[in-house]
Amino acid sequence: MFTALRKIQKDKGVEPTEFEWSVAQSFFDMENGSTEITSDMKDLYINSGVQIDVFGNRKAVVIHVPYRLRKVFRKSHVKLVRELEKNFSGKDVILVTTRRILRPPKKGSACKIVGKRIKYRIDGSKIMKVFLDPKERNNTEYMLETFAGVYRKLSGKDVVFEYPVIQA
Repeated sequence: MFTALRKIQKDKGVEPTEFEWSVAQSFFDMENGSTEITSDMKDLYINSGVQIDVFGNRKAVVIHVPYRLRKVFRKSHVKLVRELEKNFSGKDVILVTTRRILRPPKKGSACKIVGKRIKYRIDGSKIMKVFLDPKERNNTEYMLETFAGVYRKLSGKDVVFEYPVIQA
């Protein structure tokens, strides 16, 4: 059973979509290819994959991975996203764990949230700002608008992702 079928595991009776097949095939190709993350890909699989229109003509690929495999995915996160972005040219790739209850991220997450601020305006509207780890700036700076668009699609809330200003 050496096919892309073992790289996607859905609930019983649910068939993968055509896009999910293409994501699973990418995972299978990376495992059997000559990339630097071939050994890490052996036990990895996904739950689902969705393509989201973020803004304008830009698209994002959101891949849902099992919660219990999050540490294995986190270990090779940067290399894996880089390879998937090559396969899905012109699209940003975001890996999200499949969870029922979202807890605050623990130490060592792929893109660590440093702080969150909610500002309330006089007219009753509010602005939520999420500050990301400045150490990850090189890997995630080009995806800030994608993070905001995907967050809006998944939760229905508007948010602004930034890096904290370091004062000298």
